[in-house]
Amino acid sequence: MMTTLMRRLSMAAAMLIAFTAAPALAQLSVDVTGEIESNLKIAVPTLPAQQEVSTPAGSSSELGRKIAEVIASDLKGSGLFDPSGPGGLPPVGFSEVTFPRYEKWGAWQALVQGFVRTTGGEADITVGCYLYDVALKQELTRQGYVVAPRDWRRAAHKCADAIYARLSGESPFFDSRIAYIAESGPKGNRTKRLAIMDSDGANHRFITNGQSIALTPRFSPDYKSIVYVSYLGSRVRIYIYDIGTGKQRLVTESSNPTFAPRWSPDGRNILFSMAVAGNTDIYRVAAGGGTPVRLTNTPGIDVGGSYSPDGRQIVFESDRSGGQQIYVMNADGSGQRRISHGGGRYATPEWSPRGDLIAFTKLSGGFKIAVMTPAGDNERILTNGWQDEQPTWSPNGRVLQFFRTTAGREGASQVWQVDLTGVNERRIPTPLSGSDPAWGPLLP
Repeated sequence: MMTTLMRRLSMAAAMLIAFTAAPALAQLSVDVTGEIESNLKIAVPTLPAQQEVSTPAGSSSELGRKIAEVIASDLKGSGLFDPSGPGGLPPVGFSEVTFPRYEKWGAWQALVQGFVRTTGGEADITVGCYLYDVALKQELTRQGYVVAPRDWRRAAHKCADAIYARLSGESPFFDSRIAYIAESGPKGNRTKRLAIMDSDGANHRFITNGQSIALTPRFSPDYKSIVYVSYLGSRVRIYIYDIGTGKQRLVTESSNPTFAPRWSPDGRNILFSMAVAGNTDIYRVAAGGGTPVRLTNTPGIDVGGSYSPDGRQIVFESDRSGGQQIYVMNADGSGQRRISHGGGRYATPEWSPRGDLIAFTKLSGGFKIAVMTPAGDNERILTNGWQDEQPTWSPNGRVLQFFRTTAGREGASQVWQVDLTGVNERRIPTPLSGSDPAWGPLLP
């Protein structure tokens, strides 16, 4: 399915030749790194259909409305934009898509228009996506996507990605997926199942059935697999689940507590932590299995392990100094050094895909999501929930997801999202309680 989808998306480039012109220069932009006084106002009306036909995902006009709704929701969720649409906006005729009637959109700074074209049934749909600067009456970007009807949401996410990239100058992140642990049952005895979903919570599906406990999933760099920990009885196993085939294979197993597997950037190795005789260290094992290699060997608890994007360093947490702190070491285990020096404790460090920041859980008067540089400088707290923990980075390194647990015996965990300003928070909807989110790379 993924190969077919990649082929269809590549076909869009050829189809765009017929209706692509060089976009004019324009002034609209947003700053993703600072607090924004007022978000950019964008109109996202329903995408008109070239003709009214039926598809397995709904009629072509219904698809035009649903695609516009997803685009507006993505832009809203980024915290940078104030989108309107499509409900309550003036309709757009098919001929208006490439020749906007700017006088209709004076209340907005930017305008998103597009179209849906299909012959119906199981035939592919073509989605056009155009962004305009209303004040300057200029086109900023245009894209086209050819997808199967069932993949209409991907076309919407890709359109939102194109808008985000053009206006922010940053890499996008909407067309990506999240792996997480779906939890049900009482707080002290919960069923924990591996699940995946789109970055906005849609297209949700369970991967495991809950007969064994699943924990700490992570997508492989090529998006084809998920590594996770499974507890069943006295045995602890690290599995790799193949998303395409639905099969899984064992990487390593032990009767010792084992947790927090993490991929190397090249996908060849997996880091994990294991407790042996009361001492917890970080190990590396080949993704294909084999004998694990111990990378740390100090009294106490060394946990975590997240590679830098170039694969040369590993960030981890350790209590060797008397409390949980963050350390960095070379990929072979040498050169271990502490980088956190603030008050409180530090846990679950995760290196940004950009390489410029490390996210972590700050334990000081509660659990909070925070970031600092790889040198340990410029520490910033981003959230202030009762218990926020285990951050995971968006593909562009500008947004974090984490899970937030409410207080009390009946407290539940939910997946949340925050950007680097710390201002824009949103909850990601899941059918059950959710923990241990893991954001995958941008879909191919």
